[in-house]
Amino acid sequence: MDYLAGQLLVASPRLVDPNFVRTVVVLLNHDEQGAMGVVINRPSEIPVADHLPEWADSLAPPEVVFRGGPVEQSVAIGLREGFDAGANSTPIRGLGMVDFGEEREDVTEGRVRVFAGYAGWGPGQLEEEIEEESWITVPAFARDVFSPFPDDLWAEVLSRQGGQIALLASMPLDPELN
Repeated sequence: MDYLAGQLLVASPRLVDPNFVRTVVVLLNHDEQGAMGVVINRPSEIPVADHLPEWADSLAPPEVVFRGGPVEQSVAIGLREGFDAGANSTPIRGLGMVDFGEEREDVTEGRVRVFAGYAGWGPGQLEEEIEEESWITVPAFARDVFSPFPDDLWAEVLSRQGGQIALLASMPLDPELN
């Protein structure tokens, strides 16, 4: 299998783990040691400004902390728009990492989104889950990370794929209610 860093993982209807039902994960790293990404469609009720007030003027709406995944939820991960070079780049064009320890004045470009925690997979684990059809892999765009309507992102990403995959976007959460 090719490594998938820079792709979106879209939870298939087969995925019933409550941490990942109908999630969209931007995959930031994937290699022989495993994979790591953040869930980009689970906003919380917690305003980012309560914890990182110096970043308040750079936040993408909604300006809340997103639940990035079940691993290390006390860790803040920042992604910002319009950053392509250097140590803080990601495999997605137009998307960079934010180092919250750097001086705020050094970061002037792009909107920022803050995630609490991340999703992680050990060696071979993600590949097994994809083989089991728990995840659908599709191209990632920086605009996905900054969607102003994160609750609609799962259906939006599936719909834009066309064909059979697009049909999943209209599937009810509980197929027995159909």
